[in-house]
Amino acid sequence: MASKRFIGAPRVAAAITLALALGAASAQVPPAQPPPPAQPGPRQPAAQRPRPYKETTITAIEPGKWTGPRTPDGQPDISGHWSNTIANHNNFEDPNSSPPGERQGTQDARQGGSGQPRARAPSRVSDPADGRIPFQPWARAAQLDHAAHADDPRDGSDIEPLARCAPAGVPKSFYWHGYEIRQYPGYILFLFNSGTRIIHLDDKPHLPANIKLWNADSRGHWEGNTLVVDVANNNAKALFGREYAFASENVHIVERYIFANDGKRYNYVATFDDPTVYTRPWTATIPAHKYGNGDVALANRNGWDFEVQVANHDGKDLILEREERICVENNGPFGGGSELGGGVIRY
Repeated sequence: MASKRFIGAPRVAAAITLALALGAASAQVPPAQPPPPAQPGPRQPAAQRPRPYKETTITAIEPGKWTGPRTPDGQPDISGHWSNTIANHNNFEDPNSSPPGERQGTQDARQGGSGQPRARAPSRVSDPADGRIPFQPWARAAQLDHAAHADDPRDGSDIEPLARCAPAGVPKSFYWHGYEIRQYPGYILFLFNSGTRIIHLDDKPHLPANIKLWNADSRGHWEGNTLVVDVANNNAKALFGREYAFASENVHIVERYIFANDGKRYNYVATFDDPTVYTRPWTATIPAHKYGNGDVALANRNGWDFEVQVANHDGKDLILEREERICVENNGPFGGGSELGGGVIRY
């Protein structure tokens, strides 16, 4: 009996050793898993962040028939994340010039520059042809005066409202940061970095004239690939840019959002009419490019045009969520006007 026990013991030990070895091997080689969805890349210093759609020309898009997909209620489907493609909000007439308070550039209003657009950044003013807002003399003088004191304000009127966390308004919201468009039966919703705006697609009249809003009151309809919007009830507190271009409460704006049928671009073409401020009606053109799920790796690395995070949820679909704006008051250039080595930190 004893011999049988001693003969079996090595066999049991060998079996245990084999089982442990197999278990260790299986632990080291886990079953294949699908790759996780793309995540925003690490945030980079401002000077290094990619601006892939900062262009030097405006791509023409002609009004016409819409041949792209539609929403269930029949609208052209233009929902998604968008951003303007030419510079930002420093100067409406010369988008790549420096904002007031920075030393770079010589064409901005604060420095008494000509305002003529540089070839690499066409003026947002497409009519008149000289790229200048046709201000009445008193209005141009007021604009230049406020711009001259942007970084040394005499009182509250010299402080841009957006620097104090107010909405960017019309039209600055379209080139301040990226934004999202959502569509619902009967209206379109813009989710801007600095607030929201609703465009009603029904036949309701505008609000009473005594009600004034930061993002105005918008009534729109579709004409093929073009969303036509009548804009009224503007409180005119928001400025057009850091160089203090402005309108009054009397301004009437007709916007045309002309979408390319591939859904990747649109041009915002708006006519501004305000006889109390301008010598004649004038037109602005602001091009926009759409960002999609394939651009998610740019999100944190860009930090301006595509401000989204990947939603944490139980499903497998990639869902992007916009960040809520965290407002910090300042009236200086981007980054608070900090300077290192004689150069200004700026986008």
